Amino acid sequence: MALTPLNALHQFLAVARHRSFAAAAAELGVSASALSHTVRQLEERLGVPLLSRTTRSVAVTAAGRRLVEQAGPGVAQALGALKDASSRPGTLTGALRLTLPATALPFVLTPLVASFRERHPQVELDLVVESRKADIVAEGFDAGIRLEEYLERDMVAVRIAPAFRFIVVGAPEYLERHGTPVKPKDLLQHDCFTYRSSNTGALLPWDLEKGSRTWRLPVRGTVTTNDERVWLGLAEAGLGLAYVLESQVEAQLKAGTLRRVLEEYAASVPGLFLYFPGRAQVSPALRAFLEHARQVLTPPPTPPSRRKGR
Repeated sequence: MALTPLNALHQFLAVARHRSFAAAAAELGVSASALSHTVRQLEERLGVPLLSRTTRSVAVTAAGRRLVEQAGPGVAQALGALKDASSRPGTLTGALRLTLPATALPFVLTPLVASFRERHPQVELDLVVESRKADIVAEGFDAGIRLEEYLERDMVAVRIAPAFRFIVVGAPEYLERHGTPVKPKDLLQHDCFTYRSSNTGALLPWDLEKGSRTWRLPVRGTVTTNDERVWLGLAEAGLGLAYVLESQVEAQLKAGTLRRVLEEYAASVPGLFLYFPGRAQVSPALRAFLEHARQVLTPPPTPPSRRKGR
């Protein structure tokens, strides 16, 4: 097939989405060298660099980002239309690429994804689980799922899970050896598993609340990670205290391998939100996923709202 601007644009978008020539080449079924040559030709045709390349990474330039934002939705819609043309009438097809944190897995994967796939088996799902906050436009995601405080600015956000709590937990053996904290400030004297932000590299404090009063505690400990799932085994082993989503430890609490600590100070968060660019046309697959989430997860009714940033 002769190279056309649209072919080259499609290949560039794949590289921008993966931030990797090798991964994009595998998706497209071409060699990485051929793909690199195609993108070079497109850059020469446009007269601007679209990608910044090093031996270890690929980044999208400002011009490349504008091209992704302006052309990406249209190309995705065109590819979806081609796929729809070959499907049976009334069958929903297409692809849906979502970014979500590990904390969303209990809310999304088990109750939602299986039933969505059963209802719409022709829709391809690409679920990227990562702690960092992704740029869903530049990285080619259709939508993301995050806590409200981590939503990107200028996004349409729809709640898909009700409010829940973050709690402090510890193993009975640890509490017997080191004592049980009574006040929030007591945590500063304990070995607390700390979380390192994948975006900033900073250690995140633990937020507690009671009534109208809040505490933001700079806890410290001997183990730091960017994945809260690591904490559970360590906490059960009696090595320290963990700050976790309450639903993540229901089984451990029931079995008695972990106990709640400072429960009256547990912080409540508004829930999980599915968000997507307001200026982009919502694809049929994303619209169906959003409607399915509303039906299955039955959150409190809230209308979509445009984020204005923090």
